[in-house]
Amino acid sequence: MITRILGIDPGSRITGFGIIDGMRQKSVYVTSGCIRTQSKLMPQRLQEIYTGLNEIIEQYQPTISAIEQVFVHRNVASALKLGQARGVAILACVQHNLTVHEYAPTQIKQAVVGNGHAEKIQVQQMVKILLSLSNTPQVDAADGLAAALCHAHHSAFH
Repeated sequence: MITRILGIDPGSRITGFGIIDGMRQKSVYVTSGCIRTQSKLMPQRLQEIYTGLNEIIEQYQPTISAIEQVFVHRNVASALKLGQARGVAILACVQHNLTVHEYAPTQIKQAVVGNGHAEKIQVQQMVKILLSLSNTPQVDAADGLAAALCHAHHSAFH
């Protein structure tokens, strides 16, 4: 059975996404990209993320979603903005009846690279290899694909 998985790397300025078809032992690339917000005002940025994800969900019809959890590194204000972006991303998924699975950044890196503290370039390279892509995806798109791959890996073994 094929499961179409939407992976989301939320961000208030750039939200990365990746869609794969997950099968038992193999994942197949469908599409990926970034929603780049244009507004300087946060409420409008949130609407841009919501609208962009709605269009992607309607076009590609994923059956499930995986999203990166928020982590507070140093800047609490950035974490709050990230939380708002996650909120609208989750809302877009739920309104399309997608189950939302949340993964910590370390879980995603562990599933894709084998190291929960891998660098972004390592994630990009492994996503390229795992999905047999001809080009290396942009960082945020690679993170979205990595979230989808993490869910495919997690659901295959649980």
